[in-house]
Amino acid sequence: MLKLTFTVADLARTRLAMSPLWEVVASIRLLKSPRPHPFHDRWARATRERLAGTALGLLFDLVDPSVWYLADFLSPPPNSPLPDLESDLGTLRRVPPEQVRADLDVLAYARRRPFGSLAEAQRPRRLRSPRPGELPSSRVAELYADPVEGITRLADQIATYWDLALAPYWGRIRTVLDGDLLYRGRRLGQAGPAGLFEDLADGVRWQDGTLSIRHRRFHGERKLAGEGLLLTPSAFVWPTVYSSTIPPWQPTLTYPARGVAALWHDSPRPTPPGLAAVLGRSRAVLLGQLDVPRSTTELAARTGLTPGGVSQHLTALRGAGLVTRHRSGRTVLYARSAAADALLDAGT
Repeated sequence: MLKLTFTVADLARTRLAMSPLWEVVASIRLLKSPRPHPFHDRWARATRERLAGTALGLLFDLVDPSVWYLADFLSPPPNSPLPDLESDLGTLRRVPPEQVRADLDVLAYARRRPFGSLAEAQRPRRLRSPRPGELPSSRVAELYADPVEGITRLADQIATYWDLALAPYWGRIRTVLDGDLLYRGRRLGQAGPAGLFEDLADGVRWQDGTLSIRHRRFHGERKLAGEGLLLTPSAFVWPTVYSSTIPPWQPTLTYPARGVAALWHDSPRPTPPGLAAVLGRSRAVLLGQLDVPRSTTELAARTGLTPGGVSQHLTALRGAGLVTRHRSGRTVLYARSAAADALLDAGT
């Protein structure tokens, strides 16, 4: 069990952000897991075929599902709520060489120990430099010896992996992540920190200013000292959560994004005939498609309506309080309101 104790300043600095780099790391971890969850099967099969023969050895060596620690420099905290991959890679390239080596020291420690302690891992002076064979591979040992050249090579491999494994699906992945961020923002506004944390995941519990995170192989207690907590949703971590709490990185909790079960499958709500009779079939169909927040363009592609027609119907639905509108970067996303959910439930 990991426990994080918050001050008022920590609550004020707690923030939400997506992380394309974390999706790279989490998706590779899933690909290397012996039993990935079935709802990722379609993506995993197609991705393995695309990756066949691609030189990604250093990147894949650094992500080991059998070890409780992932080198933190692989997914540094994003600088903005909605970064793109290039922004994240820029942050990765600026990680100091001494920090790369410090994180690899912790990785070597984690490979020696099946269970980890925050008290041990956050004290570099107690960790010795890796001996031959303690790092995952000779490629990782070369990164340790020359972090500057190694990080450049790693960033190039991440960009290649992204193009093959995630870029073809990033539209739908980002829609799920955006939807989760919108939901979390609402929960924070409606119920404060308790509302933000209470349904993150089964293994996360908020009580009396302390966030308890259940880990099978890692434990410890940390008093946050004004750093706040970064919360990042992920499409690839369900049903687990991941935390990064070893200094000097900002404490981070990565949790399963809402709606991930429908990520690879189209599963809109059925259109109740009675609701279609009242609202009109097109507007009822649009409400059914908003199982996760979607853009006008995506809704047009999914329903066969013209973008202009979709926009007109959404404007009417928004005026009736059945749809909400949110901007995410350059994209405008529409989501069902609680009143629309009640109408759909009543009509089925």
